[in-house]
Amino acid sequence: MQRYDEAFLLEILNKAALFSGLETAVLRAALQHAHTHHFPRQSYFFHQGEAAETFYILLEGRARLTQLTPEGHQVTIRYVGPGDAIGIIVALSNTTYPISTEAITDCTTLAWHANTITKLMEQYPRLAINALKLVAGRFIQLQKQYQELATERVEQRVARALLRLIRQTGKRTESGIIIDMPLSRQDLAEMTGTTLYTVSRILSQWEQQGIIEAGRQQVIIHHPHSLVKIADDLPR
Repeated sequence: MQRYDEAFLLEILNKAALFSGLETAVLRAALQHAHTHHFPRQSYFFHQGEAAETFYILLEGRARLTQLTPEGHQVTIRYVGPGDAIGIIVALSNTTYPISTEAITDCTTLAWHANTITKLMEQYPRLAINALKLVAGRFIQLQKQYQELATERVEQRVARALLRLIRQTGKRTESGIIIDMPLSRQDLAEMTGTTLYTVSRILSQWEQQGIIEAGRQQVIIHHPHSLVKIADDLPR
C-alpha cells in the first residue's frame, strides 16, 4: 500500500457500501488484512465459473462486469469505478463467481481473501449485514435488467443504459455530459441485449436529432432529458 496514505484508503472504505456504518477502528482493522492488486487494461480480475476466492474494492480505474448466457451471448451487467465492490459473492462460502470482471482501464484495488472476509464478518456482524445487502442488491439489479430485456423496446433499453452510465461516470462539460470511460457501440449492444447494427442505427438517429454525440470510444450527452423521455416511453 506504499502508494496510498491511510487517509485516502479510509476515505475509499468509508464510501464503500460493504463498510457503511462501521467505525474508523474497524476500517483500520480491515485495512490491516488487505493487500493491493494492479490489473492492466484488458486483463481480468476473474472469470465466470472460477472459485470465488477474492473480494476487491476498486481504488483507481474502471472495470466491466459481464456474464455469459447459456446460449453463449455475453451481456454487460454493469461498470464499476473507485469505491465499488467487486466479487462480493465471496461472502457466500464455497461458491463460484457468477460473472467475469475485466479492467477497461488500468486498475488498482484493495483485495481480501474469502477466508479473511469471513473472519472479519464473524468479528464485525455489521459487515455481514452489509454484505448480504450488497448481494441482494446485485440480485435485484440483475432481475431488473432481465425484465427490461424482456419487456422494453430497444430504444428504451439503450437510453436507460446511457442514463445509468451518466449517473456512474458522467462529467459535465461545456459541450454536454461526457461518459468518462471507454465506451464502444459493441459495449452498448452487450449492455442492452441487442446487435451492434441496431445500436449504431439508434445512436445515429439520436446524433441527427442533437441528443448525443457518439465517437468510437466516447459518448457526449447534449440533452439528457430527451433520453429520460425515451427511457420512460414518453412523447418527445
